[in-house]
Amino acid sequence: MSRPLPVLQLRVPTDEDALAWHRVFDDPEVMEYQGGATAELSVYEELTARQRRHDAERGFCLWTMLDEDGEVIGFTGAQPWPHETFGPVGEIEIGWRLARSAWGKGYATAAALTTLERVRAAGVERVVAMVDAANERSVAVTRRLGMELAETFVSPVGKRKGYCFSLALGEVSSP
Repeated sequence: MSRPLPVLQLRVPTDEDALAWHRVFDDPEVMEYQGGATAELSVYEELTARQRRHDAERGFCLWTMLDEDGEVIGFTGAQPWPHETFGPVGEIEIGWRLARSAWGKGYATAAALTTLERVRAAGVERVVAMVDAANERSVAVTRRLGMELAETFVSPVGKRKGYCFSLALGEVSSP
């Protein structure tokens, strides 16, 4: 029998969330599959601003994830694939990034299920998830969502093996 998913909240990122994301992602282990290096605050300021635009224009974005105590523990959501030179150009990508203290508690799965409901309500018919092949935790989340491996690739930056998972939103199931 599986454990119940945790209670969480998702909100459109605020200006203050740029600082919160910077704080919770300032950890080489959290960033291991994102190139390994932590990012400057300005990266998160731009990212949160872009997500507010996505939400206003599309009805979805990478939302700030809060635990049951209202603490920022990361982000999850969906956005148009941000690269034009590789990967699933033109697709909507779902993703998540959590503070290390939130790992292994079901937050990514719970948040991703909410993301799937919200993007389906916004009219999205299919999503992809781009995952570093060595990131076993994220691969497990894609499996719990019912996603299927669509492609194996080597990233042009870092030359790491990755997977592109896909899901038609009529196929969403609970773990």
